Amino acid sequence: MPRRILLVDDDSLLRRSLAFNLEQAGYSASTAASAEDALAIARRDPPDLVLLDIGLPGMDGLDALRHLKETLNAPVIFLTARRRELDEVLGLELGADDYMTKPFDVDVLLAHIKAVLRRAEHKLPQPVERAAAIAVGDLTINPLAHTVSLAGQPATLSPREFDLLHTMALEPGRVFSVDELLGRVWGAEFIGQPQVVYVHIRWLREKLERDPNRPRRILTVRGVGYKLQAVEG
Repeated sequence: MPRRILLVDDDSLLRRSLAFNLEQAGYSASTAASAEDALAIARRDPPDLVLLDIGLPGMDGLDALRHLKETLNAPVIFLTARRRELDEVLGLELGADDYMTKPFDVDVLLAHIKAVLRRAEHKLPQPVERAAAIAVGDLTINPLAHTVSLAGQPATLSPREFDLLHTMALEPGRVFSVDELLGRVWGAEFIGQPQVVYVHIRWLREKLERDPNRPRRILTVRGVGYKLQAVEG
């Protein structure tokens, strides 16, 4: 099973090229354009290593690192464009495992990734705890077994349908915008392609709703997005 690397950077060109190079090197790469999306992705599917840009919009990389270290055992490599940022990181000693200054050579970054992963193995960290099951009404999602049951009956979902449902189930009743779902389920590169979400929501409703045309659990909030509602029976 390939090691999972989460790349967090608001530079879309860098994300695309670096994700491609990571996949070519045998890693499984997921991407996020913001720290908020990265934390949501890491909560649903903990990565083996995080590549984290410091200069992010919204929550910056320094705050993101604090949150990641609270919830993950995964090592973090900082990506920084400015020497001042690097000095700040080293001064605060926040716990990043390594850093790379932009621009960097991809082969050098890959060597750093390999070394950090090797060091992390030797530390023998405790496994990240993941909820055995999430119940939203009569809908149960088991992240460890990657299964879904509806009123006790198994439901067969594709991997992407499962990730979409899991993302909403982690915060039931919360309204997710289409761009949030794209960023957290498909990755930052899909933002701006809302039809991907529309299609998968329809497929989920066909599998989980008694009447897909009159959904009771996967609801549309007009002009805002979608939410997962608890339904019994």
